[in-house]
Amino acid sequence: MNDTAIVTDSVKRFKWVGTRPIRPDGVPKVTGRALYGADLKLPGMLFGKVLRSPHAHARIRSIDTSAAEALPGVKAVVTSRDFPEQKFDYIGPERVAVNFWHVTRNIMAREKVLYEGHAVAAVAATSASIAEEAARLIKVDYEVLPHVIDVDEAMAEEAPLLFEDMITRGVEPAPSKPSNISKRLEFAIGDVDAGFQQADVIIEKTFKTAAVHQAYIEPHACVAKYEADGQCEVWSSSQGHFAMRALTAQIIGARLGDLRVTPAEIGGGFGGKTVTYLEPVAATLSKKSGLPVRLQMSREDVFRASGPTSGASMWVKIGVKKDGTIVAADGVFKFQAGAFPGSPVMNGCLCAYAPYEIPNQRAVGYDVVSNRPKAAAYRAPGSPISAFAVESVLDMCAHEIGMDPLELRLKNACHIGTPTIAGPKHAHAGYAETVQALMNHPGYKVKLGPNQGRGVASGYWFNGGGESSATLQLNADGTVLIATGSPDIGGSRASMAIMAAETLGIDYNQVRAIVADTASVGYTHVTGGSRVTFATGMAVVNATKSAIKELCARAALIWGVEADAVVWEDGFAKPASSNVGDFKPLSLKELAAKAAATGGPITTSAGVNAGGQAPGFSTQFCDVEVDPETGKVTILRFVAAQDVGRAIHPSYVEGQIQGGVVQGIGWALNEEYIYNSKGQLDNPGFLDYRCPVASDLPMIEPILVEVPNPAHPYGAKGVGEVNICPPMAAIANAIAAATGLRMTELPMSPPKVLAALSQG
Repeated sequence: MNDTAIVTDSVKRFKWVGTRPIRPDGVPKVTGRALYGADLKLPGMLFGKVLRSPHAHARIRSIDTSAAEALPGVKAVVTSRDFPEQKFDYIGPERVAVNFWHVTRNIMAREKVLYEGHAVAAVAATSASIAEEAARLIKVDYEVLPHVIDVDEAMAEEAPLLFEDMITRGVEPAPSKPSNISKRLEFAIGDVDAGFQQADVIIEKTFKTAAVHQAYIEPHACVAKYEADGQCEVWSSSQGHFAMRALTAQIIGARLGDLRVTPAEIGGGFGGKTVTYLEPVAATLSKKSGLPVRLQMSREDVFRASGPTSGASMWVKIGVKKDGTIVAADGVFKFQAGAFPGSPVMNGCLCAYAPYEIPNQRAVGYDVVSNRPKAAAYRAPGSPISAFAVESVLDMCAHEIGMDPLELRLKNACHIGTPTIAGPKHAHAGYAETVQALMNHPGYKVKLGPNQGRGVASGYWFNGGGESSATLQLNADGTVLIATGSPDIGGSRASMAIMAAETLGIDYNQVRAIVADTASVGYTHVTGGSRVTFATGMAVVNATKSAIKELCARAALIWGVEADAVVWEDGFAKPASSNVGDFKPLSLKELAAKAAATGGPITTSAGVNAGGQAPGFSTQFCDVEVDPETGKVTILRFVAAQDVGRAIHPSYVEGQIQGGVVQGIGWALNEEYIYNSKGQLDNPGFLDYRCPVASDLPMIEPILVEVPNPAHPYGAKGVGEVNICPPMAAIANAIAAATGLRMTELPMSPPKVLAALSQG
């Protein structure tokens, strides 16, 4: 693909940053040699199988495992009794708080099963077939209870309760009765009521979205080996092997130092593999059996028992003046958390109006449990859901006052210093530039035909920083090894090598980047939140700068001068000035060859707790055609402009944007969890859970808007998530332009569109 970046005047040109070298993981993957979670085979390894509930909601009266334990070939059986009880306590910042009392019950049901697919027991046997037979022999006595699936129904007073003692947090005074509402949130700035009094046009609408799965290709899988001395090794496909270590240690009651977790290659995650489901179970089975255990999910298990993102019910009200000034915005966002608290509703509230300067804002959020698998992160978790509602209403406002929807967004675009709904002011620009990029795009001015329409929408995501580590090892032949603790799901190995090569001033092909296990590199937070290129990249650059300092010291030793008399330029140690002496520059390779004689191996490391991350902004437009006879929506054109800071590897950035848009198209038009009257999932597989395929899609055109982040050595901003925020609203707005009908419920599948057309 040609370089599509829009480069601002402030973007500096580099030798490697901004280029498109071949990805280092490409050959192993296309040749089939890359090892994923289910590929590892150890001597004596057992096969695990998890028994899952057929009921959406039931009390567990008893579990009889005797028949399974007596089956020849079965080496271990575990239930919730094998996991220590956890304290009921919310740990960490509110936006990402964890309660291990809930986590342990999600991994293995205790008092009740709370969704179809909830794990109740697990076995380890000498073959997969024996393990499956043993699981069938486990007898569970259930008392089936009424269930609730829909978020609005779950909030009703008469709804069956998942937890009889759950009192809504965030309400003063505390409610006297328990409910399924885990938490209420409210954020506000300005005076919303006074703001609406200034409006010439007020639009309010209700919306619903379905739960959708991340739909990664590789199901969850891991191998665990527990030694007699208490040491445990785990091989896992996840977005954060340090997080898997911490969660597993907590759940099984082990010390962090006794667990070593090695990252396997990962076949997709999109946020869904930041959660542990199998690792504590596999480790406990291995401990009981004394043998390694492999545990993996089937595709049906993935859909029934791992976290989709929330479905939601929302109400949004926005007021504008005739000149397009947005004066007030109000909204209520009710998110399904699934069986345990922890939906991304706070993110939804904080991101809802974030691209805009609106003086009066309010967002109220509800975190609501229901008999579904617990919600997990999915690419900018929470933001795409609230964006669907807010961006749809903004489109209606624009048409009501006769203003181009991009003009409306540009007029109200946030800028540095604009207050956010949580109080802090925006510290970075980039949003207005994405709007301008689309306004200047020739496709935006193309006339459309019958049954065709154009829609636009914008999105926002915080992006992350946080803790990352990296080490650098200089080999004797002048090649460089970079090791980090960030699993590579978006091209980070290439980005790390690029930044190291750029900093050292050497060829990219001299650098190899790897992902190391938890015993071989310092603590690194998960690959998520669009944090890796920013935070882990800073650790790599810092480790590289330390190596350069050491290389200069080695050159000074060889020349017999002071260390500060040596500088590093373009891969060479050079005298800082002619006064130092007439010395021939020493290359990295030459210095590496003399390392033993000048002090020994050159190895450096760095750890960061990175701050200063810049948020992501995206604005997109799409053209659609609606078939009036079938209700089928065909995407004709899709253009996505995103502020990417500086594209370290533009091909990867373009791929991230295209991938997010594709997932947004699926979310908009087809994807949904469909439950029957018993609370059982009717479409737990790719045959019936309809993800987009190539024939459903146009060529998605990414526009890379580069507004560098000054807090990063090379201007990087996270790019992996904000691209999924606008598509649902953009498509809904395009359908409205094509048909005159406003779709307010996702997915906008052919039957729903046809029904709306039939009703006029």
